[in-house]
Amino acid sequence: MRRGGVLFGAVLLGAALAGCGDSSSDEPTPDAGERARERVQAYLDAMKAKDVAAGRAQLCAAMQATFDRIATGPNGDFAAHFTVPDATIDSVRAEGAHQLVDATVTVAVAGEPGPVGLVFTVTLVDGHWCISDEVPTPAPKPDDEAPTPASTPSPSRAGPAGPAPST
Repeated sequence: MRRGGVLFGAVLLGAALAGCGDSSSDEPTPDAGERARERVQAYLDAMKAKDVAAGRAQLCAAMQATFDRIATGPNGDFAAHFTVPDATIDSVRAEGAHQLVDATVTVAVAGEPGPVGLVFTVTLVDGHWCISDEVPTPAPKPDDEAPTPASTPSPSRAGPAGPAPST
């Protein structure tokens, strides 16, 4: 989504995930949804606080080098030119071995806030839950232009899961 000339969200993690995604050697646990929600909430809290290290800690290890390069850049989730006054988890659902966490983030650029929808993929790798993907959802439309199911793309998947996050 563009806010004040800035593309937010998906560039950071979505493009970075060649090493994370669809295959995981670990089977989901009964508390998978709760663990996924915790990881994403910690990441959202880190975005609000501009705590890059706390955000990085929520990611699968295979994503961390790319995160380090782009997190604070112009399109990164921790860029200096915008603030995140609010972030809410909307839903958590299972998809295969992964948990998908839908979130709405309020991004303020030059004082103008706007919602950005994100879908995080949370994966169990080596016994640890980590964020393995982040993609934007379509920009919210006015009520009279509600999206149809055919026009709402599903999140993309990346390659195989990487090692668990370092702690």
